[in-house]
Amino acid sequence: MKSTVIKSPADRELTNYVSFSQSVRNSLTMAYRGLLKIRRTPEQLFDVTFQPILFTLMFTYLFGGAISGDVKSYLPVIIPGILVQTVITTSIVTGVQLREDMDKGVFDRFKSLPIARIAPLAGALLADTIRYTIATGLTFTMGFIMGYRPDGGLGYVVISGLLVIVCSWAISWIFAFFGVIARTASSVQGISMIVLFPLTFLSNAFVPVKTLPDWLQWFVKFNPISHLVTAVRDLANNATIGWDPAISLIGAAVIVAIFAPLTVRAYMRRT
Repeated sequence: MKSTVIKSPADRELTNYVSFSQSVRNSLTMAYRGLLKIRRTPEQLFDVTFQPILFTLMFTYLFGGAISGDVKSYLPVIIPGILVQTVITTSIVTGVQLREDMDKGVFDRFKSLPIARIAPLAGALLADTIRYTIATGLTFTMGFIMGYRPDGGLGYVVISGLLVIVCSWAISWIFAFFGVIARTASSVQGISMIVLFPLTFLSNAFVPVKTLPDWLQWFVKFNPISHLVTAVRDLANNATIGWDPAISLIGAAVIVAIFAPLTVRAYMRRT
């Protein structure tokens, strides 16, 4: 007959603390695994290296003259928009690679290890922040080469970049959820693009909101991507902090609070 041990509140609190600290250590270990994976297969970085350069050149010279009269005047508008679009689009890869690893049986091994359940997922998402950082740096660098000179200065440019990285990391939990519940990696990419494509293009990232039809302006103003783009523009171009950064961070926190538990629960059921 098994005896039941009743723990005191202090013992339960210590257990929770150890469990949390172990989860953090396990997640960091899995993040390190993700970095090693990137180092051994550097082609994973092709999208975050070529896409910022290609999109910045293409959209700037395509829309600059039509919208702002010349390329240089359009740069303060387009660089924050390209930054948000590029980094958030990059987060789709998180779900695709997660589905591929699950199909290969990698996560089956992780599940059998005495580690925190959330560690393989959180670690993979943490490792992908390196990809977001590369895309952010290249976008601002290309803008600078083309003549972009943000009035906010280096400090506010860094803050705006960190804001985009944090929000992209939060959004990657959505695509991680798709990666767990979808059957194939290609379906993850297809579903993610259906969700992300209208959000990024039907925003204020490329054109002024006032030039859009009235019914579309309503959607664009409530679009969370528009709030993030506006936050980056205010920080980098004007060195001002309004409500948009707070709205973006609150939205990011809500996404993590909803999709992190859903993703972990779905992951435990599927693996």
